[in-house]
Amino acid sequence: MAEELVQIQGSKAEKYASLIPQIKALVSGESDWIANLANVSAALKESFGFFWVGFYLRKENELVLGPFQGPIACTRIQKGKGVCGSSWEQKTTLIVPNVDEFPGHIACSSLSKSEIVVPLIQNNEVIGVLDVDSDQLNDFDAIDERYLNELCQFLVSL
Repeated sequence: MAEELVQIQGSKAEKYASLIPQIKALVSGESDWIANLANVSAALKESFGFFWVGFYLRKENELVLGPFQGPIACTRIQKGKGVCGSSWEQKTTLIVPNVDEFPGHIACSSLSKSEIVVPLIQNNEVIGVLDVDSDQLNDFDAIDERYLNELCQFLVSL
């Protein structure tokens, strides 16, 4: 297990291509789900400087705040509410270029401008979501979607 990330200069895709194997190595030897999600949050925030990175975990009929990096956050989110709840309901990754234009957006911080949410799907059930916020408009694209989906698929396979 590595406890230090090797960060490279380059395109977003090159950074993800370097980071994802490091994250996989970091969490592969650890059986504790919360510890792994905490390290994944830290690795993504440290590598990309995102405004907020974290996980919401499904507990019965709501998403509850899990490990994260960034300012304080909303604690509970209902299914279908906001970007996270909508991603859960639709079982799909959502990229929001401008959160102020997303119907029903839950504003945990007025500094958040764009967002990507990736559902963690296990046995066809959403068990949580990875939520990444930026303080820049239109900061997420198909590259983020590809690599963050790969990461989330790996995490639910542990």
